[in-house]
Amino acid sequence: MTPAPSLVVFTVLSGLGLGLIVWIGLGFGPSDAEAPLFAWLASLGALVATGAGGVASAGHLARPDRAWRAFSQWRSSWLSREACLLVLTAGLFVVYAAVWVVLGHRLWGLGWAIAALAVATIYCTAMIYAQLPTVPRWSTAPTPALFLAFGALGGFLALETIGALSGGEAHGGRLLLALALGAGVTIWWQTAAAGAPRSVRGSTLESATGLGRMGRVRAFEPPHTGPNYLLEEMAFAVGRKRAHGLRWVGAALGFLAPAVLVVLSWALGDAVVTLALLAHLAGAAALRWLFFAEAEHVQALYYGASAR
Repeated sequence: MTPAPSLVVFTVLSGLGLGLIVWIGLGFGPSDAEAPLFAWLASLGALVATGAGGVASAGHLARPDRAWRAFSQWRSSWLSREACLLVLTAGLFVVYAAVWVVLGHRLWGLGWAIAALAVATIYCTAMIYAQLPTVPRWSTAPTPALFLAFGALGGFLALETIGALSGGEAHGGRLLLALALGAGVTIWWQTAAAGAPRSVRGSTLESATGLGRMGRVRAFEPPHTGPNYLLEEMAFAVGRKRAHGLRWVGAALGFLAPAVLVVLSWALGDAVVTLALLAHLAGAAALRWLFFAEAEHVQALYYGASAR
């Protein structure tokens, strides 16, 4: 599909903000009395990133004024569940952050509950795409694990950066490096699945026409002779060299560079972690653009695409 900038911004920023909420809710970061500035910056950063992502999610809607209807179908729609959980998580986090910032105390029970809600929200975001069997590159890849890995690493990088900027000590690099390696493995797992054929689950020209018993089927001519919405949204083509290059850039900036910079921060100072966060955001944006760009619908078969 044609990658909508609003979707890239939404998934990257909301994942970062929710990931930060997870780590804050679990109690990571300086203790209550150690760094009051950390509480302010961490709470503000989590809310701004999550809120900006939520606002961006309405950017690709034809009628943004009707976005409120997304909250009404939570029984059957992953998108509706995501919207409801996002608002609930942000609302409860405001209460948690207010007590933390004003009184200097963490409500541990509420924090753990908010962390669980944030994880559930990220999972719902991933399932919006993973539930679609008509897009094999989403439904066959470990999409939920991919989104959760991005959220975990981005949130922890943000936590480390805020700790460095506020003069407080966050929980240093070993856990971060483990997360980077784990997320990198997830990325390459997803990369391998990205080559999944469009013919999974029986979606081939042969099965669709019922003529498979007679041999290989090919279209005599395409359904349309000119550009149209279906070709833009269902069969967007990204060059193989471009996709390969973006995947390497995304993996290098999103995971390898942060791991190296965190190691260097032990010698050069905590401020280097800020560069790690910026590198990760750039890499995450590149990989997320590719996530949408490579999402070919099986309907592309009717436009002459091969079932690779």
